[in-house]
Amino acid sequence: MTAQTYLAYDYPLLSAFWTLLWFFLWILWFVVLFRVVMDIFRDDSLSGWAKTGWTFFVIVLPFLGVFTYLVARGDGMGRRELAHVRSQQEAFDSYVRRTAGPARPSSADELVKLSDLRTRGDISDDEFRRAKELVLSGHGAGPGDGPSTAPPGATDR
Repeated sequence: MTAQTYLAYDYPLLSAFWTLLWFFLWILWFVVLFRVVMDIFRDDSLSGWAKTGWTFFVIVLPFLGVFTYLVARGDGMGRRELAHVRSQQEAFDSYVRRTAGPARPSSADELVKLSDLRTRGDISDDEFRRAKELVLSGHGAGPGDGPSTAPPGATDR
């Protein structure tokens, strides 16, 4: 018999399942450990000494420390995680709003506004014609915009 045959013979399917189960439980243990450590440092209601004490307890006696932390403070872990996720989402949303800025009106919107101004008599036909040429040539400035950098003769599509 070859070495591979002996390995397959000595390592039955149940042993492979048992090994995988222990491996995934080991991974799960590290996930829980890191979540507890992250929660210790994320919690603003704990003082510095309390954070030091919990961290020391979790490092020196990891199983007992993690299980004690989960029993003593586990009910607030979900709320703190939710608050952290919400604050990150709000920061991201405000960044997107600040970065995107107000949308520039389209040429059609500008032409409708110009037509309304001419209909009300606020601008003359000559002023309407010049403004319409600026809008259609791409040189019309939207609110807060400077002169367009489009080349002469270019139109908005």
